[in-house]
Amino acid sequence: MLTLLLAACASSHVLTGTPRPPVDPAQVRVVFGPPPVAYEEIAQLQATSGGFTWGEQNKMNSVLRKLQREAAKLGANGVVILGIDEGYGGGGVGIGVGGGRHHVGGGIGVDISPRQKIAQAIAVHFNAPLPPSPPAPPAD
Repeated sequence: MLTLLLAACASSHVLTGTPRPPVDPAQVRVVFGPPPVAYEEIAQLQATSGGFTWGEQNKMNSVLRKLQREAAKLGANGVVILGIDEGYGGGGVGIGVGGGRHHVGGGIGVDISPRQKIAQAIAVHFNAPLPPSPPAPPAD
């Protein structure tokens, strides 16, 4: 059971280029949309938020950190997000009743896990420095 839970929270990759020596995940820049500089593709990535990660921002942060860590293992200095979608989960209740010749049984199951985020991305090596990120908007 623990193995299944850990597998559901993991990230994965499929090599499509040449990996490089690993880098610090903090050096991996995440971009949404077409990158402004040329790059070499290293791998296709997929990651999901944890099965018990609550809150939209927390789920997004979880997915992005996993993509950065997976890309860093491959020596990528960038992650290009292709798409983020909702995954399985989201709670529910199941009721079952069964019987046999000399017995009757029933059960109720409750799933309180939140819906997961699933992200597809490309691990890349940018061939030139990226322009600085725009500053965050001021807090209200």
